[in-house]
Amino acid sequence: MSIATRSALTRRAWCCLALALTGLASLPVWAQSYPTKPITLVVPFPPGGPTDLVARVLAQKMTEQMGQTIVIDNKPGANGNIAAGMVSKAAPDGYTVLYNTSSITLSPALYKSLSYDVQKHLAPVALTAVVPLGLVVHPSLPVNNVREFIAYAKANPGRLSYGSAGNGNVTHLAAFQLVASQGITATHVPYKGSAPADVDLVAGQIQFMTDTINSVMPFVKDKKLKLLAMTTAKRVSLFPDTPTLAETVMPGFEAGAWQGMMVPAGTPPAIVQRLNAEIIKALNSAEVRDKLAIQGAEPLGSTPEEYGSYITRELARWSSVVKGTGVTLD
Repeated sequence: MSIATRSALTRRAWCCLALALTGLASLPVWAQSYPTKPITLVVPFPPGGPTDLVARVLAQKMTEQMGQTIVIDNKPGANGNIAAGMVSKAAPDGYTVLYNTSSITLSPALYKSLSYDVQKHLAPVALTAVVPLGLVVHPSLPVNNVREFIAYAKANPGRLSYGSAGNGNVTHLAAFQLVASQGITATHVPYKGSAPADVDLVAGQIQFMTDTINSVMPFVKDKKLKLLAMTTAKRVSLFPDTPTLAETVMPGFEAGAWQGMMVPAGTPPAIVQRLNAEIIKALNSAEVRDKLAIQGAEPLGSTPEEYGSYITRELARWSSVVKGTGVTLD
């Protein structure tokens, strides 16, 4: 996602809030009473991971706003497809919501067959946040910047391994693009989420990774990992002294783990509108923004229509990247 796109969406979030809240007054009576029971927010990755952390912040705030509990249901596996498939088959009544990530636009190019079609079986509600990725390495590597890392990797072909939150996950594809562009030979080790990958990285079982900053930040601060670069177009305020890959070895490169919410296709527009309004309201609260900032996550916000258009563009973008990796999954 480009900086211009992110800035525009952030500005739009404030407009969306005003419009959405105004629209609530005109909703049908049954939609105004929604929700009348707890809502299940299905998270496609394990507890404690970067996606789960942001989802819980929003779920807590939306619970306060809506007067009904939003229950987190972690369904990891298959790069998010287990959760997406489950939600796509749920009743379209607003009580089962998917907290998806950018992986939902990667899977169509990666998997030979899926149990769902993201554009046919799921309906967009809102973009929520984007989390920058950082290139981190184990402290045992005798490197202190990106160029030293590349030189070391080239001098040790095939001896380094890098982890990811799953085959075809953005954490995989970002690292793959770095490795491929620099002529590095390294082994990819996929995990079921960032949390277990981080554990092995800290233990030295793998040597490097491009992972979400909110996932690796505690380890970086404790000097258990070295942060060499960010994958954003511009430097991140939390780490102003850390350069980007774009300004060092990969001009024009940018990758981030964006997140959003979707519901089963056929969910009444009034309920989608209500959920969108509550998401935007939560994202614009100082409490949520402060909590996301601590994690290195940037709040976004969008209308359902904007999110749908964004998904269409991302499907096209990542299709070409995935083809370059040669990765296909069953």
